[in-house]
Amino acid sequence: MSEFRRLPDLAVRHLGGSVVYANDDAFAARQNLITPGPAVFDPSTFGPQGKVYDGWETRRRREPGHDAAIVRLGAPGVVRGVVIDTSWFTGNYPPEASVEGVAVDGHPSVDELASAAWAPLLPRTALTGDTENAFAVDSTRRVTHVRLRIFPDGGVARLRVHGEAVPDPALLDAFGTVDLAALEHGGVVTGCSNLFYSSPNNLLLPGPARSMGEGWETARRRDDGNDWVELALAAEGTITVAELDTSWFLHNAPGEASLRGRVGAGEWFDLLPRVPLRPDTRHRFVLADPRPVDRVRLDIHPDGGLARLRLHGRPTETGRTDLAHRWTAAQ
Repeated sequence: MSEFRRLPDLAVRHLGGSVVYANDDAFAARQNLITPGPAVFDPSTFGPQGKVYDGWETRRRREPGHDAAIVRLGAPGVVRGVVIDTSWFTGNYPPEASVEGVAVDGHPSVDELASAAWAPLLPRTALTGDTENAFAVDSTRRVTHVRLRIFPDGGVARLRVHGEAVPDPALLDAFGTVDLAALEHGGVVTGCSNLFYSSPNNLLLPGPARSMGEGWETARRRDDGNDWVELALAAEGTITVAELDTSWFLHNAPGEASLRGRVGAGEWFDLLPRVPLRPDTRHRFVLADPRPVDRVRLDIHPDGGLARLRLHGRPTETGRTDLAHRWTAAQ
């Protein structure tokens, strides 16, 4: 796996992404580009417009030009890599594609986006059919939208835009208490013992999980160890309430869990001592002694799954300064 693919997908529907424009989606809807999970295929399924594909597919071009789609990221940030997934498209995939990015804050119209100053993220590049075409991106600029161009036409199953969220410091200040672990605020998983069934990034997604598949679940342990996740917070802060949500995990929730924190490479200390967990339950714990942290480790005992991890608190002055520096550097 490309290293950048361990970072969250900033465009995925679960994070609030949306395909706000496509010049053509005659065969398959543009919103499929950002659907969570891999594309599926049923060779027997046909609709009134032809073969049904789980992706975005345009009609055959009979004139010069190319097709394009614009995606609003669920979490604006710095893009580190893209995946242009042509799964199941064999005789109808685009032979080439490019990706551009732009930062337009607020709620711009399609016309405003069309006239914006787009910058290249991935130059026009050859694609392979029925393949997850993965490309690293060399960029330090924050973007709110990406534009996928395909040359000249065809179908793409998924567009994944992996990167680091860069939140607006003024917005977090206005919120006051925020979830310092949230992907949309810049929280990111930095280590994980096991991701056999699903990604630990799911723990940090917005909103409640709608099934067990939208959480993080490990394989069954056959030793004396335990599973864990480490993450970097959006900024150094003090956590006052921790939420460990086992919703949908009826027979495979962890038996117990604990939280530790630290600043930088300092020593780990307890935030939440080892506590029992119940299946299919949102557990909320008020932390007795909030101390500044910018790294947190969740240990589950011995294994199992969680739907969400929320770490509610406020950035420290150091955290606010770091957020402001990140924001300025990404402009």
